[in-house]
This record gives sequence, C-alpha cells and structure tokens, in this order.
Amino acid sequence: MRKRKIIVNDLMQETYIYYLTEPVGKNFHPEFKPDITPKDMLAMGVFGGRYMTDCRKEFPRDWFVHAKLCHERHDPGLNYFGVNASQPLSEWRKKGWLFYEDPRGWFQWYCRYYMGRRCADDERQIKRWKGMQRHIAQIRKHCSEGDLRCRRVQRQALLNWAYDSRKL
Repeated sequence: MRKRKIIVNDLMQETYIYYLTEPVGKNFHPEFKPDITPKDMLAMGVFGGRYMTDCRKEFPRDWFVHAKLCHERHDPGLNYFGVNASQPLSEWRKKGWLFYEDPRGWFQWYCRYYMGRRCADDERQIKRWKGMQRHIAQIRKHCSEGDLRCRRVQRQALLNWAYDSRKL
C-alpha cells in the first residue's frame, strides 16, 4: 500500500499531518480485535453524539450518513443504551489519558487506526482497550443472557470502546 497523507483542520487540531500506511480496517495488532467499526459505533450512538461533529472531512462520508450526532451538547439520549457512560474531556486531560496526536481520546485514535494510521500510541491504546474486558466479565456474572437493560452504563461504556455487549 502507498502511504497516504492526511491533513487535519478541525476545532481541536490545525494542520496536523499523519499518514495512512495500512489498508482500511486491516492489519490490526494481533491482540486488537474490536467487535464494531467506527461507522457502526457512530450509527448506534456513542459519546452522547458530541464526539465527531467537526471531523467529517477527515473520515469517509458514509460514516456520517446514519451517525447520531449533536453538535450543541452531549446528549445521553443519543447513546444506544440511552445513558451517559462518558467522562468529560477535561477529566480525560486531568488523568493523562490523551496523547497529543489524538486530543479527543481513544475513539479518535481508533478511527485513525481503523483508517490505516499507525503511531507511537498504539500499544498504550490497545492495552487500555483490553482493560475494558473486565466489564464483560461483570455483565456475564450479573446479567441474564440477552438482557440489554441490565448494566446499561457498563454496556454503553463497552460500546464506546468497540465491544458489542448485545452478544452477551
């Protein structure tokens, strides 16, 4: 695959440049196996719809055809499970969860990784993604199979991290 240059100009990054070096949706790290694509996550409802409202030029148009977005505010009603399972960006900054290349956090990293970017933060983000598996264990322990009303905040958090708890 030929390297493809991406130039980002949005509300959080100006003239940020990165390169796509892998085919879209392929050649992931062997331990990184997300259940859901970014496009499907946006259509299902993640991060209260507030997340990708000014980034449309960076990603494929079809990602946004059915995306549940709200430019004005974070609206938990747009989330698949109808609950808030996110902390504000200010909290992410305070806890040091943000990498300078992805000021919006994990989901921005995942979208760019999915598109084919590889960067110095990949290993850390994959480790964080794997850490969410503890929530799967709690849902399996405390919920009847297929009961999507059980532990909705944990289920939404898992969805925000590309895990599909509807299968549990």
